[in-house]
Amino acid sequence: MPKSAIVRERAASTTPIGEFDPVLLERFVRRELADPRGEFLIERVAGGQSNPTYFVTLGPRRMVLRKKPAGETLPSAHAVDREHRVLSALATTDVPAPKTLLYCDDLSVVGTPFYLMERLDGRVFHDASLPGVAPADREAMILGMAQTLAKPHDVDPSSVRLGDFGPPSGYFERQIRRWTEQYELARWRDLPDVETLIKWLPKHLPPDEAARICHGDFRIGNLIFHPTEPRVVGVLDWELSTLGQPLADLAFSAMSWITYPNEYGGFRGLELESLGIPGRDDAYVECYFASRRTPEDQRLAPFHTAFALFRMAVIFEGIAARARTGTASADNAAEVGELSAVFARRAVELLPGES
Repeated sequence: MPKSAIVRERAASTTPIGEFDPVLLERFVRRELADPRGEFLIERVAGGQSNPTYFVTLGPRRMVLRKKPAGETLPSAHAVDREHRVLSALATTDVPAPKTLLYCDDLSVVGTPFYLMERLDGRVFHDASLPGVAPADREAMILGMAQTLAKPHDVDPSSVRLGDFGPPSGYFERQIRRWTEQYELARWRDLPDVETLIKWLPKHLPPDEAARICHGDFRIGNLIFHPTEPRVVGVLDWELSTLGQPLADLAFSAMSWITYPNEYGGFRGLELESLGIPGRDDAYVECYFASRRTPEDQRLAPFHTAFALFRMAVIFEGIAARARTGTASADNAAEVGELSAVFARRAVELLPGES
């Protein structure tokens, strides 16, 4: 994925920024934050495939706005309200996450629900191989990703008022059903590998573990690294978060070792050792388990990785469907949407006797 591009528009302009009038947003923000000082500036962040995102500046204050996209969306998708809730709850924990400022469901402001959070300083990489980073720092950053993932999994949901953030059991059964329904709603072509996964996954469910706070989309592109140091300072994009099984998050975060560089920036086929990319099972996965304060009884299995790839395939198919209707957030949505078949193939390759 290309690095984010920024398009600036001053709120004083009468020209709407994309799909809303920035003047209305400026009035709302100044009123809600009780801060009339300084110039108001909106910077549109291009390149995302999910919720439209904007940098918002009010005098010395630097913020980020995340909104639900306009137009018809799949049920339960683009849940900025859940994203705001979990970020607010994690403010009292050691999980590195931005501080939320406000939530708005008044559609007259920007046309859809949105929230504002503080903007963190740091580096965002949309290529999981971390181009331009020295090998030693690359290894530290990838292992730091595993250490960071362990943090929300060690938080007792009830201690941060998230005990009702999702059902306490049946996570994989529920998720497979949900993503199957999402696939059927977005479907516009036949994908035999997806059909194979829809049949195989429910027959191979692992036992439930204790439900924990799961990010749902934990990957390099959703992390902010320190401006100069090889460490994570923020985790973004919590719209798919819920109470679930930590190994689902772990498998999703480790997909880069399964896919090729032209398949959403995978590691497969690269010279990992010379690049400083640690091994998947012997280093990254083990680092995660070593970082957990609350032990996991199960280990990462092919089911977990196949499920993670299946989810991603359905997400990509949804992107492709939105591209066909003209409601996708990114200009390259049609191209990215074609990855649905690729990720489904990678998942089927992991299934015993199915490759």
